[in-house]
Amino acid sequence: MQATRYVGQRRKPDICPFNDQEFAVSRPPSQSRLLVLVSGTGTILQALLDACADPGFGAQVVAVGADRDGTGGAARAAAAGVPTFVRRVQDSPDRFAWDKALTADCAAFDPDLIIAAGFLKLVGTEFLGRFGGRMLNTHPALLPSFPGIHSVRDALEHGVKMTGCSLILVDPGIDSGPIVAQAAVPVLDDDDEESLHERIKVAERSLVVAAVGRMVREGWSVDGRRVRIGN
Repeated sequence: MQATRYVGQRRKPDICPFNDQEFAVSRPPSQSRLLVLVSGTGTILQALLDACADPGFGAQVVAVGADRDGTGGAARAAAAGVPTFVRRVQDSPDRFAWDKALTADCAAFDPDLIIAAGFLKLVGTEFLGRFGGRMLNTHPALLPSFPGIHSVRDALEHGVKMTGCSLILVDPGIDSGPIVAQAAVPVLDDDDEESLHERIKVAERSLVVAAVGRMVREGWSVDGRRVRIGN
């Protein structure tokens, strides 16, 4: 039986746009549509492209968007024959207009899931009003510890013995959305920021591929801060 998407009543939409909702991809197996947003080299994108080559994964990357010209991620998408678009903040009169334009760019590809893979821009109310509960972001720490852009450095300076990466549903805050999945990465005695971050990135790619695959195949639900994949 083909799954249907059910979107429940939104609770506190001004705070969290996807509480108390259930999602199931409403497409035949192997045809769920992923849209990936990038700002850099696109290694997570490549991991998803590789995974989608297996029909059993349950999805395809239908478009890649970037916030700047000349990204490695866009080059990877072009090499794979995936459509790309660029939506630069400086080309819009303000951030609200940029957010509205980005929303339209993404909506044109009818995505089931949007993955921010190293995407360095915060989306706004227009975007979350359309895609709340269906946008994922990665973070190189075990949230809620060490949010922000210097999380790897902060973990080292704090002297933790274990850090890792988190996959979250995007909400209006900074690294504050409900946690979908996490993976732990030990901190070695001789680690510096670069070496630790590289090992986190390896774990991050595996985490994203595994979680996205389950989400498109099994559906997911959000109850407050709890995200559940499958039944």
